[in-house]
Amino acid sequence: MNNALLYEKEVSYQAGRRKAGIEFINIVSELWYDKSIELVLFRNQLIDKSVAEIINLHEYAGEFIKKPIDVFDTVMIARAIQAAQLPPSRIDIGKLTYEYHLEENPHHDVTSFIADKLKGAKDFKNIVPKDVVLYGFGRIGRLLAREMVSKIGKGAQLRLRAIVVRDKDDAVLLAKRASLLKYDSIHGDFQGSVVADPFNNALIINGTTVHIISASAPEDIDYTYYGINDALLIDNTGAFTTADALKRHKSCAGIEKVLLTAPGKGVPNIVYGVNHEEYNPDVTHIWSAASCTTNAITPVLKAVEDTLGVVKGHLETIHAYTNDQNLVDNMHKKYRRGRAAALNMVITETGAGSAVAKAIPSLAGKLTSNAIRVPVPNGSLVVLNIEVERATSVTEINEIIKHYALEGQLVEQIKYSLNNELVSSDIVGTPAPAIYDSNATIVSADGKNVILYVWYDNEYGYSHQVIRLAKYIAKVRRFAYY
Repeated sequence: MNNALLYEKEVSYQAGRRKAGIEFINIVSELWYDKSIELVLFRNQLIDKSVAEIINLHEYAGEFIKKPIDVFDTVMIARAIQAAQLPPSRIDIGKLTYEYHLEENPHHDVTSFIADKLKGAKDFKNIVPKDVVLYGFGRIGRLLAREMVSKIGKGAQLRLRAIVVRDKDDAVLLAKRASLLKYDSIHGDFQGSVVADPFNNALIINGTTVHIISASAPEDIDYTYYGINDALLIDNTGAFTTADALKRHKSCAGIEKVLLTAPGKGVPNIVYGVNHEEYNPDVTHIWSAASCTTNAITPVLKAVEDTLGVVKGHLETIHAYTNDQNLVDNMHKKYRRGRAAALNMVITETGAGSAVAKAIPSLAGKLTSNAIRVPVPNGSLVVLNIEVERATSVTEINEIIKHYALEGQLVEQIKYSLNNELVSSDIVGTPAPAIYDSNATIVSADGKNVILYVWYDNEYGYSHQVIRLAKYIAKVRRFAYY
């Protein structure tokens, strides 16, 4: 074939891919907004993506599983899902496409294949949406708000009803809160509408009224006054971290359960995907989502502990600076954190090493930890230096983590990166709490010491873990196929 004909063939193929991509985007949108069925591609979100982003995600998927995943194939699978009678669901169309093309697949047509693979959906009942109150409206609170109001679908799982702040009712402050929700220097503009309603002291987000409640103490609020009942309150202030303090929220009319977005004392500290099923939402009413670092390292350590065994180890967190630090040198209650955050690397402490044991008890006393705050506003990294019980190799441990990222209970928690140019800005906006850098893995000559590099978006990835746990606590988890 001459070069001209080859070029024309390539142009025609790319045009066909773009056309298939457009159809794929339309099906993804219709399934989500009409039926609350969310399609993902190997855990990568597909809602509101462009054609170019869809094609790039397919190329990543092909590299990940070492088999071609073509948009023509996923469109075919998506059509079959669209035709099926399914309840609200979250379905990994990448995994379905991969399984459809396996040699041992006994199905001759895609309809019967989908019917067989998703037959478990018939056991799921209709979801009763849960009212949610955000207590605090900082970095994590605003990301939680964005996620809840932008991923409502037809029948919301979590309905954001109110946000509690300490400031008094004020039209100027309300406008500022609307602006902070709408515009973000790290995560970009919110792709929706945010309107301040000073008359009702509320934010109208994507057409939905969210009350802004001013209160100096939890006990001051009667949430039923706002039509809020049996709600899940998510405390993202960091001011109430003990069981007794969090019970103050629970005592309020309208609140049924409480979730803390920080390590808690006297309450279950949960890393969703690892230990959430050890606690029953019907019995346990106060929860902690642990820390962003704990959520990043625990899934990877779980994989290592289950397969190789952990003798001991040290983890060093290279963490983005946070609002807890000073912008310029000034007094601070902790040493070193008073120095200018954007100009210095700052050694500080982290409790993540001991916190892991709350989710994986077999690691109690085996890990030490420390942290370095560095001059980036978001995007962090943990270096895990571990002595393992059974000797391994770079190839084996990478395959172990890859398996956990593809199959089992941790597929939402671990993203396996193939990028050998990966840097901190690349992982901003990743919903997985742990991004495993496969190209950075080091194993000693005797195979007993391994060094693993785990990236994480300490804001976005953690917020998604909070949402996952919130859905479990609120008992609004959909049928899922991963």
